Amino acid sequence: MKALVFEDRLFMEDNMPKPVPVQREALVKVKMAGICKTDLEIEKGYMGFKGIPGHEFVGVVEESKDGDQSLLGKRVVGEINCGCKVCNYCLQGLETHCPERTTLGIDGRDGCFAEYLTLPVANLIEVPEGITNEEAVFTEPLAAAFEIMNQVHIKPSDQVCVLGDGKLGLLIALALNLSQSELLLVGKYPVKLNIAEKQHIKTALLEDLSSKRQFDLVVEATGSVDGFELARKVVRPRGKVVLKSTIAGNKELNLTSLVLDEITMIGSRCGAFNPALKALERKMLNVKPLISGIYSLDKIIEAYEASKRKDALKVLIDFTL
Repeated sequence: MKALVFEDRLFMEDNMPKPVPVQREALVKVKMAGICKTDLEIEKGYMGFKGIPGHEFVGVVEESKDGDQSLLGKRVVGEINCGCKVCNYCLQGLETHCPERTTLGIDGRDGCFAEYLTLPVANLIEVPEGITNEEAVFTEPLAAAFEIMNQVHIKPSDQVCVLGDGKLGLLIALALNLSQSELLLVGKYPVKLNIAEKQHIKTALLEDLSSKRQFDLVVEATGSVDGFELARKVVRPRGKVVLKSTIAGNKELNLTSLVLDEITMIGSRCGAFNPALKALERKMLNVKPLISGIYSLDKIIEAYEASKRKDALKVLIDFTL
């Protein structure tokens, strides 16, 4: 099969062996995949990953080594963390924190930038008919956006700030906008902010953001090592900061102000897929304006480069081209 491989550099391999599902796994033929900021960070050494990257996909189940064959031939998306199923975390439904977990295209498991992948059948969720492939491929990052509301109770009266107008920041704003809070999305690029404005979200350019500590909740999704410092500047005393960026970098931090102002820090990663799929199926938000380009698998190196442009949002790989 054809696949993109990272081993100190990215390269296309035309003769990779097709993966073989083990017990309780399924073989999925990938139909469409999305390039994520995390995929770009892998090039810089994130998680020390080597193999086939990619974790945002929609595909069709071709084979199942599980007793439940109901997903055969069905279009699916897949939760990316694969736990051991027997540790205390897994038994509590927290496979994202299993110490023995593998993560699709990120840690210990080949990802979706290939014609085929394998995942546990329990990780796969059928995509409703009313959701297109272009929408379904957003399920994983949109689920991560909705996870914030699972971790933090957001009241309609809360003043909420999302920092970052990249693809994740925009998805977070679209999700949190459903909370009916006083939401502000802050970014650098008017053309990106305009996507949110068309869906009735208030926006501001970074240069116009007041330094006043006014927000009850700040979500840091800048993709920058400086994002934490900015979030700290605008959150009110006893407010909350949710960290979403995964950065292959370091920054010195002064933690004194966090103690003095009694700030709650919350790390936020993956989320359950069902809320995202329901929102897409019910057309509660529109992700299609975030698509910057669609490339074939043969053009995936070019797609990677396109996704690095400052004006780019979500770049997709269409395996049917």
